[in-house]
Amino acid sequence: MARVGSQATVTVTARAMWRIRLRRELSRRLLQALGVMGLIASARFAIAPPRPVIVRSSTPSALLPDRAAEGFASLFARRYLTWDSSNPEAHDSALAPYLGTSLEAGAAMQPPSSGAERVQWTEVVQARVPAPDEHVYTVAVQTDAAGLVYLSVSVLRRADGRLALAGYPAFVGAPSTTAASPPAQLREVQEPALSTVVERALRNYLAGSESELAADLTSQARVSLPATALALQAVRSLDWSPDGRSVVAVVQAVDERGAQYTLAYELDVTSADGRWEVSAIQMDPTT
Repeated sequence: MARVGSQATVTVTARAMWRIRLRRELSRRLLQALGVMGLIASARFAIAPPRPVIVRSSTPSALLPDRAAEGFASLFARRYLTWDSSNPEAHDSALAPYLGTSLEAGAAMQPPSSGAERVQWTEVVQARVPAPDEHVYTVAVQTDAAGLVYLSVSVLRRADGRLALAGYPAFVGAPSTTAASPPAQLREVQEPALSTVVERALRNYLAGSESELAADLTSQARVSLPATALALQAVRSLDWSPDGRSVVAVVQAVDERGAQYTLAYELDVTSADGRWEVSAIQMDPTT
């Protein structure tokens, strides 16, 4: 039952009109501001789109290997030293794209009156940079008639990026070499368990027994088996590398034809829970 004489109370609070309008229009103003910012961003991307950041090598470009120029020199050497006396025009035609009007036909090379010569392989073995836009390559060329010869070929990288000969080639001598260096004095492996694992791993590695090899590898090991299967005959020596994280094994092996080899392998090894495992053999196939 309602109490007799009770009355409702109404409280009136005065507020500034500008605050009421601000609260009512704030959401609409924010949406409009976001729309304007989106239009500005779209215009900025259309006028000046972002460009990828290119990290440039600190090595001067003139000192970096120019694989295209190396190939250019090798191909020229192959064509220059391939000839057949019964068809001298073929030699000139093969060299014509390299010479233009600057050099004589056939690079001024005239084949003898009889015989022929074929190039079996070429390999760039030396390079020097006499000028920022020029590389001089020494190309080893194995021929079927003259044997192994060395040809010096100068290649220009023009301002437009194209490659060109800088002049006639030259026959030169081989890069200087000397006898093999004696092996470093290493610390012999004295742990029978490690020797057993290394010998077993190399035996399976050389034989191409991937499943058997896996038993001696770490879970992260990456190993690529040789294409030619070999049978391990003996481990001649097993020593620690200078950093102590790998071992160097000198082994004797034989292939299915009976050819015998003395080979050296470096194996990364690690000990886990008292058991030795191999994490790499001589090379990393993923790099």
